[in-house]
Amino acid sequence: MHTAADVIAAVRSLDQRRDGRTAWVGIDGRGASGKTTLADAIGQAVPSAVVVHGDDFAGPDIAEWEWSRFITQVRDPLLAGRAARYQSWDWDRDTGGPWHDIAPGALVVFEGVSATRDEAGVPWDLRIWVEAPYDLRLRRAVERDGEQMLPRWLDDWMPSEERYIAAQRPDHRADLVVEGTTAFLGDDL
Repeated sequence: MHTAADVIAAVRSLDQRRDGRTAWVGIDGRGASGKTTLADAIGQAVPSAVVVHGDDFAGPDIAEWEWSRFITQVRDPLLAGRAARYQSWDWDRDTGGPWHDIAPGALVVFEGVSATRDEAGVPWDLRIWVEAPYDLRLRRAVERDGEQMLPRWLDDWMPSEERYIAAQRPDHRADLVVEGTTAFLGDDL
């Protein structure tokens, strides 16, 4: 198991080696495991990193996340050496939110449940898996999203992520595995 400091060191090393080309870091894991916290820590520690959240491609009526929109708005333009422009989704209003620009040659950190899924077709330079116990994740989910969202977590999102993990084994193909417990969220950065 690696620490957040190990991950940041690996991302810094990748950043130094990328020589002006777009580099891709995928942070995957189950819901509420600590992916966003880790991505934000990378964004703070590596100023050139552009953090993109999988939740920007999700909405109340989208089963998982809209990887087809990610492909057309982010992946394809950057792979072609063009600037990317994507619209985040305003979950509460269930409508398009702000637009975000990513320059070609960026260090892109994409985080979210199933972020490194095969269907996204990203040529990952670094894949990170964040692991956290079920009870901790469920407690975080309720604290973050409220008790009213618990049925969605239990009946939809958690079963969906388990199907994805069983089918694609992202935890096994990760370059680094990080434990997303309270210790991970603390001083090891």
